This record gives sequence, structure tokens and C-alpha cells, in this order.
Amino acid sequence: MKPPTSAIPSGDRQIGRLLMAAMEHAGHEVSLASRFRAYDGEGNEALQTKIKRIGCKLGDRLAKRYLTMPKHARPDVWFTYHVFFKAPDWIGPRVARALGIPYVVAEASFAPKREHGNWQIGYDGTREAIVAADLVLTTNGEDFKCLAPLLKADGLSIDLTPFLDTATYEAAGARRVHHRRALAKTLGVQPDVPLLLTVAMMRPGEKIKSYGVLAEALENLRGEEWRLVVAGSGAAEDEVRGMFASLQDRVHWLGLLDTDELPELYAACDVFLWPALRETPGMCFLEAQAVGTPVIAGRAHGVPSVVADGETGLLCTVGDADEFAGAVVRLLGDDALRRTLGKAAANRIPALHGLDLASRTLDTVLGNLSI
Repeated sequence: MKPPTSAIPSGDRQIGRLLMAAMEHAGHEVSLASRFRAYDGEGNEALQTKIKRIGCKLGDRLAKRYLTMPKHARPDVWFTYHVFFKAPDWIGPRVARALGIPYVVAEASFAPKREHGNWQIGYDGTREAIVAADLVLTTNGEDFKCLAPLLKADGLSIDLTPFLDTATYEAAGARRVHHRRALAKTLGVQPDVPLLLTVAMMRPGEKIKSYGVLAEALENLRGEEWRLVVAGSGAAEDEVRGMFASLQDRVHWLGLLDTDELPELYAACDVFLWPALRETPGMCFLEAQAVGTPVIAGRAHGVPSVVADGETGLLCTVGDADEFAGAVVRLLGDDALRRTLGKAAANRIPALHGLDLASRTLDTVLGNLSI
């Protein structure tokens, strides 16, 4: 995947940066060892072969460089984020083995059904990396079922709760009324019109399918008073906009926003919507709840681990536009329930999904490795 230093917005890169921040918060010195991208999205055997060759060469080169350093200056642990069949880790296991240090993988996923497919080289590389890992950190319990058979007999597997640095979101939530009025003025709508929010990239695959479910759900709500605010962009933007063509007088397109613009936007809106087809936990759900905005989402994969159904939001059957529309109607018609869910969300996210807890967890598990 792209390195955490990439300027292109992505939940993956945000999680990568948060993992680095959490370890630094615990007092560890963290350095980005490589910006090499091992991703093949097409299932191209020749490209995978080239990626493997370059990755292995980089790993050997890094190991050689580290071994020239005094022992106290060498890394104590190699930490790789997000390993799967399209983006295997060819560098980490080689460096860890050469230096005799623990190899840690966070957010690894393994899909046996991919064996003998177009990503066979990436599949094999992912398997080798997971087998080599001394510690595997997962944020989605469903991943563990396929990972478990590959773990070392003495290896560790820890379920790391998805987390967020909530400080800026809490600050924005404290000024909800101000941000609400400012956004309504910018959009040219009355202050009392309910504002629904979606923040998501517009790309082919599950993202565009989720936008399709959202458009279908809102199409059924013409009789309700609301406006939809959409932040995001991407290769499929024209197709996404076309899905909402019949609702164009109800939808406000903000385009791609900087990360630091999002807390105020979340705080300014009344409900966050995302159908979440085949979604990982999703940083957007943590962000919305951290400012006190309730969520309506699909009950997909890791989403229930970050959205408490009936407590901080409402979860629906994945892909069911009618059920999703019903949940929106329910919150539009019940101001008290929106406030109750939002208050619970604002309390729950810092307590259970904050940087401090994640930092302590990482510090403990890294300390338990034989360094």
C-alpha cells in the first residue's frame, strides 16, 4: 500500500500514522524504514514477480545497512502494517531474520480462497510473512479465523481495538452549535433543516456499491425534510453523482477535504450515513461518533466493533436500502434519540477507542516480545 507519508487521503494511511503515533506516545522511537509499495491491484504475474524481486533486494540492502550500525542503534522490532495477497511484505521478514529481532504484523488478512488465483505470488508472500510473524495484531475478529492456522506455536495474536486520536474531534464536538450554523449558512439552507453526512472516497468496487445503496435509500425519503452533505472524490465521482441525479437539489458536494477540515464537518451534521458494504471497521465511524454524531451503517464485518447498535448508532442489514431508509426516518423524526445516541458516542469513543488505550496496549504487547 502507499506509505503513511502519502498525501492522498485514505483510511489505511490514517491507521498507519495512528499506529506510529500510538507507539511514539508510549515512548518508543519509531522510524519509517521504507516507502516501497508492494501493491498489485490487477493480478499481474509479471508485476508481482518484479515487486517480489525489488522487495527482497530492498530487504537485503536494509539488513546490510542496519548490521553496519552499532547494536544499540539498530531496530529492536520490525513492524509492518496491512499485509494481504495484493500487498505482501517482502522486506520485513528478511530484515527481522537477518537482525534476529521480532517481526510484527498489524492488520494482516489471509484468504485461502485466493490460492491458485491471479495473485498466487502475493498469496504465497503473505502466507510466508504471517508464518514468520512473532506477533500479529488484528482489528477485525473475522480475520483471525484464517490467520490462526498460520501462527507460530509461540507466536502472539492480539485483537487491537480500532482507535483514533480524539482530541481535535472532542474539541469540534464542544462547538457543535457554532459549526452547525456556519455550515447551514455556507450551504444556504435553513438552520433547522436536518443535515445528513457521508464521508467516503469514490472508487470502483465496494465504495461505489455503498453509494448506490445510499442513493436508493434516500430516494425513498423524498417526503422527509433533509439535506445530504458529501465529502469525497475519486475515479468514480461522475458515476456517484449520477446515482444522486434525481436528488440533486438535496445533495451538497464538498469534494475532497483535508483531514483537518473533517472534525468540524462531522460536528456540524446531525447523522452520519454509510451503508458499508464489505467494510473494515472504517475510520469514518470513529470520527463521526467522536464529535457526538450518531451513525447509521451496514452491519458489515468490523463495523459492529466500533458502532454500538442502539447505543451510539443504528446498524442495518448490509445492502438493504429499505431498512437503511427506515433507520434514517427513525432518527430524523426523533430529536431526543439523536441526542442520546450522539452523547453516548462522544463518551464511548475516547474511552474505548482512544489513543491512550491503544498506546498502552501496544506498549504492553511489544514489551512481551523477546527482544
